[in-house]
Amino acid sequence: MKKLTLYFLILAVTLSACVTAVPALPATFPKIDRQPVAFVFNREELEDLESAYDTVILEYDLRSHDLSTLDLEDNLEELSLASFDDRTLWPPQGQLPSGFDWQEILEWNKNPGLDVRSLHVQGINGQGVGIAIIDQKLLVEHAEYADQLKLYEEAEDIVGGRAQMHAPAVASIAVGKTVGVAPGADLYFIATQESYDLTTYTQGIRRILEINEALPEGRKIRVISISDGWMPDFPGYDELQVALEEAKAAGLLIINSNLEQVHGFKFHGLGRVPLSDPDDPASYEPAYWWAENYFNGKNRFDDRLLIPMDSRTVASPTGGSDYVFYRHGGWSWSIPYVAGVYALTAQVDPDITPEQFWAVAMETGRVIELQHNGESVLLGPIIDPVALISSLQNK
Repeated sequence: MKKLTLYFLILAVTLSACVTAVPALPATFPKIDRQPVAFVFNREELEDLESAYDTVILEYDLRSHDLSTLDLEDNLEELSLASFDDRTLWPPQGQLPSGFDWQEILEWNKNPGLDVRSLHVQGINGQGVGIAIIDQKLLVEHAEYADQLKLYEEAEDIVGGRAQMHAPAVASIAVGKTVGVAPGADLYFIATQESYDLTTYTQGIRRILEINEALPEGRKIRVISISDGWMPDFPGYDELQVALEEAKAAGLLIINSNLEQVHGFKFHGLGRVPLSDPDDPASYEPAYWWAENYFNGKNRFDDRLLIPMDSRTVASPTGGSDYVFYRHGGWSWSIPYVAGVYALTAQVDPDITPEQFWAVAMETGRVIELQHNGESVLLGPIIDPVALISSLQNK
């Protein structure tokens, strides 16, 4: 009995030694300046499915629509290209296609994929790492990230207004409790208005650097996620470049649509059909908007890291426990995914740099083989968070 007690004592000490203590935040956090109210679509009953078709992103936007009077039994193909949310009103089961279960799709696609959840089970969840996001107005109360939210501030150009759809999505992809890549990370959020004037991004980045100065070692912001891009002729472009260089000099990764110009890294977003296995790299494919160039050989994109993007369930702006499923995504969904993975790596290797992270991510990425018109083509490297973490742990 004494030997057994001694064994468990040694085991407890060993396990405790493996857990890095995370210092407390200053008493000024959390700092939540405003709580925007939930977004309301105010959508009426749909008279037909085609009126909800978006010709730009090639999907049916059924979010918060009333479909209850429609007979959709023969519309499986259309519904396989639909985005919807918890507030979509569906017809009775007999008026829906066999094999279409919207609740299953909504729940299944909360999984961030690529076995990220297996890392969470091991305690690798971004704990002690700060992620900063600059985006639209946030529904700060959402259950996916409310506990992780350490700061919410709004730029001076914002005057009241409701939460917007973009912000809850990117926040939950990065740190969401059930849908996020790094659910243990701290979230710092700066809200801005969508504008061609880049001044608010410059101010946001500098505010994040200022906040970081107040944070203790072991609790610093390591990555800034901005799901947007800009051109040299945008007002404020030169000033933004200076702020970006300041953030890079401070050791931060700034993941955004201009990543190649900021850090010299390239990425692209992946497609996936709704009920394929998000943990299986073989489930992924070129997204619809770049598949043609891929399959005709114009660009196989093998010089860039490929990131999950399509078929994602994320936090909805319509309520603190609401979710929305997006059939097609854009880089906006890939960018916070990368931010989340970087938080995981910074937890495992606090000394990691953006350059080291990207190099190892490219080296450990998975390459899969696809069949198209009788031809075998390779797709990759697809980011492999498990292999990436393992490589860092074993270096």
